[in-house]
Amino acid sequence: MIKFICSLCLLCLGFSVTASDQVIGTTVEFSSPRGIKEQCIALTHMPGGIYTDQDRHIEKKYCSMDIYSNTGLCPKTWSTSPGTMFYPLAGSKYKSIAQFENSVCKNQKHIPIKSIAFKNTMNEQSTSGTFSTASLLYYHFSRYFNTQIQVPVAVYRSIDENEHRHRVSQRGLNNTHGNSMIHNAWKVMLHIESSPSSYYPVNEVFTRDKKQIYGVLLRSTGKRYNAVVNGTRQSGWGEGQNRDFEETPAFWALRSQKPLVHAVTDGMNKARNNHTMSKAMGHKLTKEQVVFWMQDLTEITLMDYIFSQQDRIGNIDYTKTWVSENSGMLQRSKKHTFSGKKALQIKQTHLNDNDAGGRYSYANFSKKTGMLEKTHHYNVNTYLQLMKLHKDFSQQGKLYQYLDRTFGLSKKQRDMIVKNTKMAAEIIQSHCHSGQLIFDLEPEQFFLHGSVEPVNQSCEL
Repeated sequence: MIKFICSLCLLCLGFSVTASDQVIGTTVEFSSPRGIKEQCIALTHMPGGIYTDQDRHIEKKYCSMDIYSNTGLCPKTWSTSPGTMFYPLAGSKYKSIAQFENSVCKNQKHIPIKSIAFKNTMNEQSTSGTFSTASLLYYHFSRYFNTQIQVPVAVYRSIDENEHRHRVSQRGLNNTHGNSMIHNAWKVMLHIESSPSSYYPVNEVFTRDKKQIYGVLLRSTGKRYNAVVNGTRQSGWGEGQNRDFEETPAFWALRSQKPLVHAVTDGMNKARNNHTMSKAMGHKLTKEQVVFWMQDLTEITLMDYIFSQQDRIGNIDYTKTWVSENSGMLQRSKKHTFSGKKALQIKQTHLNDNDAGGRYSYANFSKKTGMLEKTHHYNVNTYLQLMKLHKDFSQQGKLYQYLDRTFGLSKKQRDMIVKNTKMAAEIIQSHCHSGQLIFDLEPEQFFLHGSVEPVNQSCEL
């Protein structure tokens, strides 16, 4: 049985809550075989955010997946985190969930069904660092900033820990081997599902009654960029590879204080001084593509700064799309079907892997390496949204209340985000006051006209 409820009612009635109970939105309930009430929650949308009909459709689709009637589960046996793959089985050749899970979970490469990933929090010494709530933060704040980068829709989901342990975690351990990080992660999952109190903080993985684990559902789209966007990573993990990231052509261009058209040329020339980077750039890289990437990087570095992201480099993806001029306007399409004067295939950035942010214990590499301080080109609308967010947070307005009440964050996590937003706003605004910030980052205008006239924007709201 599926039941729709409003999560806000729990707070209205004065119930004592923990982090996992404070996720607020439209809720669908499922009942496990032992009577545990699982939940899928499409979080309340952020005030001022721009959400598409497709966003809403995906939220509903994810919250229609019932792991007891129409959805198979398999453990993720690649990469580093102990995720669970949801496979919708309606209309497939599989006669039952049990048949599906018993026959294909060991080798998922040839499953003819697109999966949706369930990611739960996991932060142990022998595992990678993941915080499921971060994916919810990136989804909703990307809609607030109306980003050019694509951030996947994410919804909250809880699962009966007994079901997850037997159907997923045990298989995850059996299907991985050695001392790999993913094998260790499944070993930890099995242990803590048998003894929830052994994990700290327990409410980042388990619901209040400790009978369910929780996380997020989302689907990643795209392929991994090479060094041209992710950086050469020649200097190793941590601050080193983040500084390598600052030597990509788009980041070099952001660092230039010349007008946009000249900054792009400078950025491309400086990047080619590195042999590995020059090879990744190839011979067909266009100025238009670099300007689109410049906007992408301002959005990535801003949100990573706000959410204290520690694992961005090497985790930026793309899909290919066509952009074209049509009656003086830019339009996009997956196929080259345009009749306009100018058409160009570009790589559109996807920010799929966002789960190493949101916790105050994570290393904020965007902050540590001064990425915002090195940025001199900005989109005026991104700037205004940041200033509005900072002003609202400082006055504990509706955006602050949304942050505080919607995501199930602890006080320390909420305060970290508020503090980082203040610091980010002050850095960018100081550049504006000193004349070091140029409001000319308009990729669509650059594509259509080959140059951009800077906007004369007041530094104050």
